[in-house]
Amino acid sequence: MALHSRMSKKAASTVLLAAAGVSLACIPAAADGATTRQSGARDAGVRAVAAPGIPALPDGLSALSWMVADADTGNVLATKSPHRKLAPASTLKTLFAVTVLPKFPSGTVRQVSSSDLAGVGAGSSVVGVRQGRSYTVADLWRGVFLRSGNDAVHVLASMNGGWRTTAREMQETARRLGGRDTTVKSPDGYDAPGQVSSAYDLTVFARAGLANADFARYCSTPSALFPGAGGATRIENTNRMLVGSHGLSRYPGIIGVKNGYTSQAGNTLIAAARRNGRTLLVTVMNPQSKQANGVYKEAGALLDWGFGAEGKAEPVGTLHAVNASYDGGARPGPVAADVTGAEVRGGAAWRSALVLGAGGAGVGAIGLGALLTGRRQARGRGGERRSTV
Repeated sequence: MALHSRMSKKAASTVLLAAAGVSLACIPAAADGATTRQSGARDAGVRAVAAPGIPALPDGLSALSWMVADADTGNVLATKSPHRKLAPASTLKTLFAVTVLPKFPSGTVRQVSSSDLAGVGAGSSVVGVRQGRSYTVADLWRGVFLRSGNDAVHVLASMNGGWRTTAREMQETARRLGGRDTTVKSPDGYDAPGQVSSAYDLTVFARAGLANADFARYCSTPSALFPGAGGATRIENTNRMLVGSHGLSRYPGIIGVKNGYTSQAGNTLIAAARRNGRTLLVTVMNPQSKQANGVYKEAGALLDWGFGAEGKAEPVGTLHAVNASYDGGARPGPVAADVTGAEVRGGAAWRSALVLGAGGAGVGAIGLGALLTGRRQARGRGGERRSTV
């Protein structure tokens, strides 16, 4: 399993960040008496440290792949088949947002043309974007995050240079973030031959996104107003775990991130919750139980396990996490920290850093925004040992 070892935190001037192409380092040995749970057909592919005092993993997990990770440290606490390549459905919109969101100020206005909406797939989820109407970029992102609107994705992709250009840039962003399991064919997550991702990659994308104030705000919004023919109408987030709908209660501390469904992908979900200053990420792909709200129930059970195991569970790896000097700007806060009005008004400021390069003597650290916009020069040096897991 291509997971990196846990690394110590430095002072506030450093951040833990997703890295691209960084050489692997050894996963730390389990505590005395601990074992890695990976037995039985039902649990095939599961990795979690079993030891006295660590809660047992939830029963009834049927997803083909899942992951529980600490968003602040990058530690992976438990996982099943994290690199299994599966159709992602609309959870791929997290990578779309990480790639495109920094490029356009939220107040930019777009008058929608027929070409902007060309190619929206049959049966797509839509927010109701109409040709000839004008929308702000913020309107469109609310359409993407709340209603999973493929029509809004198409308009933003047109602004970004087109469908193929956006898919290519998403592919490049995935690789730079360390997402080696993802192949992008359709930026909105609509089923397309060869389009795949993994629980590992999607968790990495969501973690990168949550470091952005605008991304964090959009993905945590339960409802909002959206322009309509007769005036603004209220739209509600399709993430039942966030809203508390269809027989589910709102999950305590939930802050997003993105749900999805297609006939090929089944139900998929990236869920993030924050309690007592700690943020956990859970990704669940294609539960097989056929239970109503199954993807949400399994994600909730894994979040419960993760919070219950706080201070007890030993990580089985990390999300390509390394330490790097923060490259200018405001001092970085924890992932998914509370967003102030000033941060929101300041635009899509990325508050983490990325490391580029692989292995050897060191890697260069640059700001995440710099990686995606190409505006900063690489800085900082660090070293890692090469190993495999």
